[in-house]
Amino acid sequence: MRKIFTVFFFLSFTYFLCQKVELKKVTDSSQIFKGEIAGVPVTVQLNFSGIADCSLHQYFVDGWYYYDKYQKKIPLTGVYDYGKLSLYNFGPQQKQSSEELKKQITSPQKVEKTNEIAQALAPKEYILFNGDGNRTKQNTISGSFYLNHKVLPARLLTGNDMIYRYNNYLTLPDRKKINTYDFINQHGGNELISYTSGENGNRILLYFEHMSNLNACGRCGASEGEKGYRVLYFTKDWNFKNYDEFLTESCLESIYGTTKTKSKDRKTIRYQVGKSESSPPYTLTVDINNASVIKSK
Repeated sequence: MRKIFTVFFFLSFTYFLCQKVELKKVTDSSQIFKGEIAGVPVTVQLNFSGIADCSLHQYFVDGWYYYDKYQKKIPLTGVYDYGKLSLYNFGPQQKQSSEELKKQITSPQKVEKTNEIAQALAPKEYILFNGDGNRTKQNTISGSFYLNHKVLPARLLTGNDMIYRYNNYLTLPDRKKINTYDFINQHGGNELISYTSGENGNRILLYFEHMSNLNACGRCGASEGEKGYRVLYFTKDWNFKNYDEFLTESCLESIYGTTKTKSKDRKTIRYQVGKSESSPPYTLTVDINNASVIKSK
């Protein structure tokens, strides 16, 4: 009987450990993409190599591509511009021409002229992908491959070709894993506060602080003005359903001067959020044990 109880306790304890929720932050500056040139499989690796001006939507990349059949790496350099990728191979002059290309691109206006500037440096071959910077349900990004006056169709087998990424990985029970980058936004900045289960499913409470705008030249550029909470909702078997977001401070929404009060047991936090340009004042009650947020007038 004692042995049976010991085995039961061990299995129960193991199951409990498997139910743990964790959040891990990983900033990627390199991506590997699968794709095709004229229907022939290729692999492309690109590395972030510096911001062209002042936006994390526009930056330089270096890397290579190869035909999967031969796996001989062909060097590339170029620019990521709000989803558009311009990639160049300058042959024997790859290093010198790459440096010259970067020297000449010093502003958003120059980024728009990337191909014009690169053509003056006589690339041996180049690839232009026509991404629009928006993550879509489509899993391909189309483009063209140019070599010796020939133009061949090219594509990346992905719906997102952004190289620099703020990943926040949530490890869930049943060996499931999701990345908030894929369904919330590209800013990251989430912190795990608590999680709970109920009759209607599971919830995770996140606190977040992140830049208002990845474009430092734009409105609220590089401002650390976006703060608040997110409640993520899951089914009983931890399939993601949706989430709610509650702002406590925001440069984009002009929410400032919020007051914060903690309960004596520190299990509840209340925020008094003042009137903004887009909304009347409201109160947020954050219940840490219940992994919930209630918004009231």
